[in-house]
Amino acid sequence: DPRAAEIMVKLHQPFTRTGAPIMVMDCASAELAKYAANAILATKISFMNEIANICDLFGADVDHVRKAVGSDRRIGNSFLFPGVGHGGSCFPKDVKALTKFSSDKKYDFKILKAVDAVNEFQKRVIVKKIESHFGNSLKGKTIAIWGLAFKPKTDDMREAPAIPIIDALIAKGAKVQAYDPEAMKVAKGIFGNKISY
Repeated sequence: DPRAAEIMVKLHQPFTRTGAPIMVMDCASAELAKYAANAILATKISFMNEIANICDLFGADVDHVRKAVGSDRRIGNSFLFPGVGHGGSCFPKDVKALTKFSSDKKYDFKILKAVDAVNEFQKRVIVKKIESHFGNSLKGKTIAIWGLAFKPKTDDMREAPAIPIIDALIAKGAKVQAYDPEAMKVAKGIFGNKISY
């Protein structure tokens, strides 16, 4: 509706003084733009996690690789930090949604399926490294987990990688001592007395 678009542009203009564009488009394009943006960021994270795993095999320093790759202006250095996978309310959901929408139209979105698979795999990599460090037995070991939320300075544990990591550690006989400056209350609701806080 052109009239509605004109009103929305006027309403949002005060918030665009920093140069952020106002774009008017059909609903399907707007929805896909949002999903595509989050899917690209999730892809960068999963790709860098794969590079980190390869660096471990070859004895390369992933931080050097990350900085070199990020220096290319076409790529940029945001979302190139390897870790235990992405979580939260947007990336996992939007990757799955875009994959599902595509599948509903008989399109096989192979890259996003791989992004999702890498993200799930990455949550197990740290547990394997911990096991290997302790001679493949975690029984009776106390493992500290610093940071429970899916990102710093929030109590949001939706799809947080800490959840499957802690579950795996417990299943392997480890005791978990967990800390997060914001998410302790939420974590207690998830884990109860299975871990120490």
